[in-house]
Amino acid sequence: MTTYARRLGLFSATMAVVGGIIGGGIFRTPAAVAGRVGSPGLALAAWVGGGVVALIGALCYGELGQRRPRAGGGYVYLREAWGPLPAFLYGWALLLVIATGAIAAVAVTFANYALALAGLPDSLTIPVAVAAIVLLGGINYVGVTPGAITVNILTVLKLMALAVLIGAGLLLVLPGPQPVIGAAPITRPGSAIVAMGAALVPILFTYGGWQQTNFIAEEIVAPERTLPRALVGGVLIVVAVYLLANVAYLRVLGLEGLARSSAPAADTMRALLGPAGGTFIAAGIAISTFGFLDLVILVTPRVLQAMAADGVFFPRLAVLHPRYRTPALAIVVECAWAIGLTLTGTFGQLVDYVSFGDWIFFGLTVAGLYRLRARDAHAGRAGVSPATGAGFRVPGYPWTPAVFVLASILVVLSSVGANPRNAAIGTGLLLLGVPVYLWWRRPRAAVARSGAGGTG
Repeated sequence: MTTYARRLGLFSATMAVVGGIIGGGIFRTPAAVAGRVGSPGLALAAWVGGGVVALIGALCYGELGQRRPRAGGGYVYLREAWGPLPAFLYGWALLLVIATGAIAAVAVTFANYALALAGLPDSLTIPVAVAAIVLLGGINYVGVTPGAITVNILTVLKLMALAVLIGAGLLLVLPGPQPVIGAAPITRPGSAIVAMGAALVPILFTYGGWQQTNFIAEEIVAPERTLPRALVGGVLIVVAVYLLANVAYLRVLGLEGLARSSAPAADTMRALLGPAGGTFIAAGIAISTFGFLDLVILVTPRVLQAMAADGVFFPRLAVLHPRYRTPALAIVVECAWAIGLTLTGTFGQLVDYVSFGDWIFFGLTVAGLYRLRARDAHAGRAGVSPATGAGFRVPGYPWTPAVFVLASILVVLSSVGANPRNAAIGTGLLLLGVPVYLWWRRPRAAVARSGAGGTG
């Protein structure tokens, strides 16, 4: 039987973490955050707080990956901790909207920037977006190594673009007085906590994506040791980049200017370098979105393959390509559905409906660490890797996972409160997976009953 090939080392795994987080959010979200807080200091504190939550999540997923180093990541952890139905609903949500909708949305964003840079008409947006999905689907079809190399190159390039943005924002001299980062807050007394809570929601969405590397655990060399290191190292890199980018935005635009900006990265570079700066950051965003697109296409099919192997999805998706050792048909299905969403233009609304669902599953997954620890202890497994003789533990357990679960609840409640109608529709879309799950389970149950009757 064909199995996954362990070909990804620490660098590739770390770049997957970084590439899975940094998409287009850091180029836009700081404006929304600045509009919800009352001072530059609070804005930076909110980004620090979001980084702490992301780091805690990475630590928890690091221990989960060390305990269950299998392809599928969160799907496997949910199945082991809470049973097959919650796990299936997670995979269902990824395929239906969360991953495929993200692929469609990011492909369109990439196409918009690429066409603008090339001076081509907007009428080519959808064809270019579809071509990007097909190209990256083909690269990942022929092996995890080509897909990972592409992620590595694009992630390094996006980090270089952000480094230029940060360096220019911090080092170049601007005319006139500079905004002071520690300026006195302008919010009303007693409102800082509310403002921070509101700001954390878009920040946590911008920090999301580190969990995707766990999907490819079976293709990482010594995942029990490598995966926790990659998760923690990758998140720390992103936290540093995000904080420095926000300092650069605040130095150049000031709090009010940042809050009013619809494209803070572009406005910052134009203020510093003129039109050439805007062109440079547009190229950086195109590279960043293309890299994120590649990462999602690389990792998500592993969830579909794990679902099929469990007998709750099309059986042929469980089979790996005999030569490339990739979930080839799962890649085709994922890309085909994402292209369908792109062509119909429905992805934007669908993503709005279920964006809060990701954090429901994040919270459930991290909460499942309590159950897996207790179960492993009862079974005499202390969580020590038989391959390395070492174990990874979340520092500050049990309090640190609880912080992450509470943050997940905050995101979900804030999303529901902001748009109850969308949340209700999204919940309905997620619950559509229940009859689908029961339909897939029905043949297995029938076979089991038939076998039991024959032995009586």
